Amino acid sequence: MIVGVPRETKRDEYRVALLPVGAEELVRAGHAVLIERSAGAGSGLPDEAYTAAGATLVDGPADVFGKADLVVKVKEPQPQELSLIHRGQTLFTYFHFAADRQLTEGFMATGATAVAYETLRDDRGRLPLLIPMSEVAGRMSIQEGAKFLERPQMGRGILLGGVPGVAPANVLVLGAGTVGANAAKVAAGFGANIALLDTSLERLRYLDDVTAPNIDCLYSDRHTIRERLGWADLVIGSVLIPGARAPHLVERDDLKLMKPGSVIIDVAIDQGGCVATSRPTTHADPTYVVDDVVHYCVTNMPGAVGRTSTYALCNATLPYVIDLADRGVAAAARASAAIRSAVNVYDGRLVQPAVAAAFGLPCEPFTP
Repeated sequence: MIVGVPRETKRDEYRVALLPVGAEELVRAGHAVLIERSAGAGSGLPDEAYTAAGATLVDGPADVFGKADLVVKVKEPQPQELSLIHRGQTLFTYFHFAADRQLTEGFMATGATAVAYETLRDDRGRLPLLIPMSEVAGRMSIQEGAKFLERPQMGRGILLGGVPGVAPANVLVLGAGTVGANAAKVAAGFGANIALLDTSLERLRYLDDVTAPNIDCLYSDRHTIRERLGWADLVIGSVLIPGARAPHLVERDDLKLMKPGSVIIDVAIDQGGCVATSRPTTHADPTYVVDDVVHYCVTNMPGAVGRTSTYALCNATLPYVIDLADRGVAAAARASAAIRSAVNVYDGRLVQPAVAAAFGLPCEPFTP
């Protein structure tokens, strides 16, 4: 099979979907690997490292999409890439379809197959291709939140950890999954006061046992959220329903409860955001202000730390890339429940129920 890796074109995206060692493993398995020139530059991976691993360099995305049977990416296809995708081709990447009807319908029109990192579940029900980027985004959320609490960034002018004689900041984390737990861990290291909310009592009990004493694990309900919004200086939105649009836990009127200059980091923005006033932003223009509250809603947070993120992502994706290349989608899906769970669009037909429900589109059963 021909496996293609294009250079990412989303703004401020520095990750690449395959490491040189991954290219070498695919070549050793008998596959051809096409790498667009400079695809790894943002992660500190030169073209020479790929050619030494047996990959072939090509000059542009048209060469990758035009020749590859399996295209491996990091972010969803951008508008200029959709026109290059063709029937019979498979893309393996993050899609986040439920947040973007135009992308969903545009991809379906290509007749290609979408295998989505974010819905792939292993035999323990985990999301192994989402976890590493959730770890990065969770830790980054506190790093970014600390910066945007500074007054020159329109924040309250608060040091996250405080100093002797001055109280630290209050951090509200909505959702205690991978993003939320990592955000709470880093915020605790800064010395902030943290309220970590979730609806899973089992998860809260576990985190209460293993996390720092400055983290309060609280059951998430409407009253608790509203109460803590008035208390918080920094809010981290980290709610996830795999494959589906994120629910709004913070409504527009709730912003009136928050302190002027407080900050929201909506990590759930890839899936539409869990704050009603959230809208996608970029690293180049990351924030905007609504009702005196700073909103940070960058859709590719891990892309800013491309080297760390690339290694973390590719360590998790490579076994599935090899499986897809060895078997093809249909055979891989028959043999692997994990691959089957990741197929969102098959030969142009929508087969992911959560995405179909988000837009009221018909969903066909997936029978590879």
